[in-house]
Amino acid sequence: MNYRPLGNTGIKVSEVSFGTWAIGGAWGNVSDEESLKGLQYAIENGVNFFDTADVYGDGHSEELLAKATKGKEDDIHIATKFCRMGDIHNKDTYSYETVSAYCEASLKRLNRESIDLYQIHCPATEILKDGEVFAVLDRLQREGKIRHYGVSVETVEEGLICLEHSNVKSLQVIFNMFRQKPLEELLPKAQENGVGILVRLPLASGLLTGKFTKDYTFEKDDHRHFNENGEAFNVGETFAGLGFAKGVEVSDQLAWIANDRESMAKAALRWILDQKEVTCVIPGFKTEKQVIENLASASVKSFSLEEKQKIRDFYNEEVKQYIRGPY
Repeated sequence: MNYRPLGNTGIKVSEVSFGTWAIGGAWGNVSDEESLKGLQYAIENGVNFFDTADVYGDGHSEELLAKATKGKEDDIHIATKFCRMGDIHNKDTYSYETVSAYCEASLKRLNRESIDLYQIHCPATEILKDGEVFAVLDRLQREGKIRHYGVSVETVEEGLICLEHSNVKSLQVIFNMFRQKPLEELLPKAQENGVGILVRLPLASGLLTGKFTKDYTFEKDDHRHFNENGEAFNVGETFAGLGFAKGVEVSDQLAWIANDRESMAKAALRWILDQKEVTCVIPGFKTEKQVIENLASASVKSFSLEEKQKIRDFYNEEVKQYIRGPY
């Protein structure tokens, strides 16, 4: 496993780490036993960083991480998130009293004394522009409840706003072969500012595994069934903002990336890791098998400059125009 610095925090994290939305809920049927097996395999194979949130299964993924990392709290870093248990547009959601309560609840579920990285969970843009929430996080940091803080953002604009605040140590962004806009300005500026980049949805909700056909049906409790068009939350969180049928179509056209790289999924993750500004990818998983597959991406062949340009051209010509929602 290779480790990369999380911005200028002094923490080094595994370049392939994992997100825990899927094992918390909203991705279809999942077994806690299988989830814990996956977490254990990841830890045994060098993964030292996991991303979660208080709303993933109403805190269930935090509780699973507490079980998986018991006795390893000093070695395994956890990032969790807050604000989406409340109204993300209401300033009261970001008051010291409210955020402190969210933080204490996460600490209890995680069974930890301090959170390594506490992230605002895709807040409203106006909240970031207002900036008062950053003073709240500074206070929690002084109190020792959190070590560092960052922001999970929906758009490049939001990321750039966050970079104006010197204590923001990380940005979590949607970035993959179907969402390349961060490459233009956000990633270079983050690197310049010493801010880590955590990449969520690196496989575009599974599209970049190449395993779906247009007639595939998702389970009713899977967000890929109920949020394809942004019915429940930001449309960009599902299939990178592409409609499912269009997503399958463009995924099929990218099947060549698997050549000499074992699978599309490994290739898609490798492409992200080939971007020097990226701290880590945080793909989700529901099974130990998926953990094994994702970890293997770190050892497959990197993309050549010619291949990167081919992927960039494909995005500009065949994908970008079909992305919905602000990004």
